[in-house]
Amino acid sequence: MANKLLKIIVILLFICAIIYLAFGVFEVHKIIIRQIYPQKYSEYVEKYAEEYDIDSLLVYAIIKAESNFKADVVSKSNAVGLMQLMDATAEDTANKLGMEYNKEDLTNPEINIKLGTKYFSTLYETYKNIPIALTAYNAGSGNVDKWLTEETISKDGSDIENIPFRETNNYVRKILRDYEIYKDIYAEE
Repeated sequence: MANKLLKIIVILLFICAIIYLAFGVFEVHKIIIRQIYPQKYSEYVEKYAEEYDIDSLLVYAIIKAESNFKADVVSKSNAVGLMQLMDATAEDTANKLGMEYNKEDLTNPEINIKLGTKYFSTLYETYKNIPIALTAYNAGSGNVDKWLTEETISKDGSDIENIPFRETNNYVRKILRDYEIYKDIYAEE
């Protein structure tokens, strides 16, 4: 009888240890994944995402793809800052907002996020769906309008695999994937 009781206790302790380790591993996994997919500059992302009616998790995914949250990064095509804005695009967006514009300000996280989120919201209003707006953000509205007219891509964004520019094709897929990851990690909050 004592031997049987000892076996039951050992089995129960083993089950408890497995449960404890499983939940501990999940917490470690969650901590690691949040380091890979952070919510840096949240005070600006949340503010301007709400102001321009864009999901903040999508803005984080764009920033992750564009600059990996490095505020002073400049691309080989001279796009600047967190949301990798071109000078002409940033200036045009600032003018539409009635803001004074200075190119050096694009490394300022708040200004870059404000202008980038506003610009993306304008594209979203124009194209009415996220994949096509992302395509325009990367390849330009002129290219997107041409591809839509030629029916290379569809207005509903269901055929992003047909985006002719490999870089843009990969870019859109990466952001859509990262957006889903951000939703999985942070949506419950």
